[in-house]
Amino acid sequence: MLFGKISRRLCGLKKLPWSCDSRYFWGWLNAVFNKVDYERIKDVGPDRAASEWLLRCGAMVRYHGQERWQKDYNNLPTGPLDKYKIQAIDATDSCIMSIGFDHMEGLQHVEKIRLCKCHYIEDHCLERLGQLENLQKSMLEMEIISCGNITDKGIIALHHLRKLKYLLLSDLPGIRDKENLVQAFKTALPSLELKLDLK
Repeated sequence: MLFGKISRRLCGLKKLPWSCDSRYFWGWLNAVFNKVDYERIKDVGPDRAASEWLLRCGAMVRYHGQERWQKDYNNLPTGPLDKYKIQAIDATDSCIMSIGFDHMEGLQHVEKIRLCKCHYIEDHCLERLGQLENLQKSMLEMEIISCGNITDKGIIALHHLRKLKYLLLSDLPGIRDKENLVQAFKTALPSLELKLDLK
């Protein structure tokens, strides 16, 4: 009887009281998934800790010497900590955000990163990537697609990735000055193949 009264009252509401907070809840939860545990990095090494972070956030990784993408957190490989080195990251539709990028600090073998439909990626993330010395030495390819918070400022910061050979930029409404980007990369990275699909 009491349950019937409560359910009728809830059904009579046009909007549930907590529904307006769901966006904040998901933002909070994604921030929890991105939190850096420095003790964990020390215990298991940077590649394992970064793999856990990326998969927890919905991304995929591929290890050096392997063709298969690792996408299931529960099936992360076990064994010697130095055996599995991240070579490629596909963060399509993932919730990675700037507070988690310290996980990438110790990665020495990453050659390719794909950021596609990453709603939490912003200029600061790309600036952070450009500052990481290990990535400056190893990164060869990068794709940034449909990340609405990226502007010219973030893209320009990638010129520090001095070994970068290929950069694809597509569907980035925050990019305002394509000509300036092209000139900046021609000057900083003359051998870079820059592909633009921007409106």
